[in-house]
Amino acid sequence: MATTRDGRIIETTTEARQAEPGPSVAALLSISTGLAVLILGVIWFVFFHT
Repeated sequence: MATTRDGRIIETTTEARQAEPGPSVAALLSISTGLAVLILGVIWFVFFHT
């Protein structure tokens, strides 16, 4: 547990690193990957489809 000493918060390295990427990070990754695939598909269809 974090303690306060001289007005500063003291944590161990394990406590300080316990943040987890929330669902918004996973959603952003999924949406950006999907958009990249879609854009590359459109470019392929316009320029290389015969």
